[in-house]
Amino acid sequence: MSDSEGDAEVVRAANRAFYEAFERRDLDAMSVVWDHGENVVCTHPGWASLRGWAKVASSWFVLFQNEQRLQFILTNEHVDVRGDTAWVTIDENIIDGDRGVTVAALNVFAREATNGWRMVVHHGSAVGPTVATEG
Repeated sequence: MSDSEGDAEVVRAANRAFYEAFERRDLDAMSVVWDHGENVVCTHPGWASLRGWAKVASSWFVLFQNEQRLQFILTNEHVDVRGDTAWVTIDENIIDGDRGVTVAALNVFAREATNGWRMVVHHGSAVGPTVATEG
């Protein structure tokens, strides 16, 4: 396995940890996934972008107070690694009771010397009805 393939597997595991923390509503586990700098950005579907770990952590705290239990079925995952930066594009098929919604997500990770791969960007955008395109 090449270094790039090995990095992609580590990033894939970090991405999986993000969704596991989200499903469990585990703020401590979510904190481990994220970089804690002022450069991090999180855009939840329907929210304005939040910049800086304090605002991002607060958003997770608020979301996790909700009694809503979400289950993620992740599809179309693609991991790209370039040096110390990696990004994952993924479709979050979210089940909330008897309803479902799909969110297209972009998760960006940066490699830190001491902490390994940490999330620096999460952007989720709700997917509307599919529009046919000519290709």
